[in-house]
Amino acid sequence: MKQKNTPSSPSIAYQILEKLWRLNRIFCSSDYDASLEYLSTFLPFNIHQYSATQPYKGWVIPPKWELVKGEIRCRGKVIYEADHPLKIIGISKSFRGQVSVDELKKHLHYDHRNPHNIPFHFRQHYRAWDRDWGFCVPQTFYDALDEDRYEVEIITKESDGYLKIAEYIKPGKLQEGFAFVAHLDHPGMANDDLSGVAVGVELLHRLSQIETKFTYRLVLVQEIIGSVFYLDNELSKTDPILESCFIEMLGSKTPLSLQHSRSGRSCLEKELQTALIKSGQQVKQGAFRSIVCNDECVWESYGIPMSSLSRFPYPEYHSDKDNMSIMSQEYLSEAVDILYDTLIALDKRILLKKQFEGVYSLAHPSFDLYIDPGQPAFNTLPTGSSGKLRSLMDEIPLLPKYAFVHSIAEALQLPEDVVFSYLKQWKEKGLIDLM
Repeated sequence: MKQKNTPSSPSIAYQILEKLWRLNRIFCSSDYDASLEYLSTFLPFNIHQYSATQPYKGWVIPPKWELVKGEIRCRGKVIYEADHPLKIIGISKSFRGQVSVDELKKHLHYDHRNPHNIPFHFRQHYRAWDRDWGFCVPQTFYDALDEDRYEVEIITKESDGYLKIAEYIKPGKLQEGFAFVAHLDHPGMANDDLSGVAVGVELLHRLSQIETKFTYRLVLVQEIIGSVFYLDNELSKTDPILESCFIEMLGSKTPLSLQHSRSGRSCLEKELQTALIKSGQQVKQGAFRSIVCNDECVWESYGIPMSSLSRFPYPEYHSDKDNMSIMSQEYLSEAVDILYDTLIALDKRILLKKQFEGVYSLAHPSFDLYIDPGQPAFNTLPTGSSGKLRSLMDEIPLLPKYAFVHSIAEALQLPEDVVFSYLKQWKEKGLIDLM
């Protein structure tokens, strides 16, 4: 395994974590807005804002929500105070009153697998029409409740909600390019997924210093719902996004995990796989949605392959133990380096762009691109690579609008230079472009 180098000063990614991890970064809040302002000191983000009106495909933007106070008291003494963002359930209702111990326990949530942890209760963010009040507590606190009556006070402030989605675009020589996506929500936690945001910002900041062939973008969203609104509203306005990668949970001292796209064949994930092997680090790999389940389902539904890079699983997931004590600047920097190496290699790949639809008569003298398959009856079957080139000829009309030459050659088990030489003939006829 390659030895890690300890950075001499705080990296951009580590600075971001130190500054923002404690904030109550729920979908719509002052802390979320403040986080975007801070991140914009590193990259000039464009902020897309969507206001809450009617449900959109069933998705409801929750209200802007701030916690003023959250306490549980017994005989006038505070026994539990919401001094951490996870201690109150997501967008809890306000409540004030005396309740029995049985009633109180109906509003307390704990993780039975980790009795000393405070869990992350997020479901109400996605069901703003059906909300309750409540606390998240360690199971040890729950089990110790033995009085008959308790006083509860939860004070919140609410106003019209909106989603703010941050997008940074690093232009290349080509409009076509790739997207990296991360979550900025998940309040009071460092690894999930503020570390993905931090790695993405440092990666694009580093990439912005050089010229690139392709266009690269970083999109910071609220989990699932942010990607829905971004892709539905911005995709037609953006330059073509060929492929994408979700980056998250990259600061813990756990092995890297590469989750493949639905097809498992995107050029980005192939280059990422190569960079991971070259890094010499221990890497876990898994099929689509076999390791983590996030926005990849949304991006794939728009025909954009999405792989993901993370350090999942890790023991502190979705709890108050996900804090700076488990973050490693070395591991963050390793993730940035691997992703940067991936993009440098990716930027050298040749992209095919089809300029036609349908099937042409390639034997016609105006094209002269036909590769004769031969006839068994006349003993004229081709030998060597000629037979496989026939497969390439047949494959080209079936390709999507964009395809990488390297991926085509790999799928057909042909040398890339042989494929490229034949494709240049198609380019000369104006049927494709090679970029």
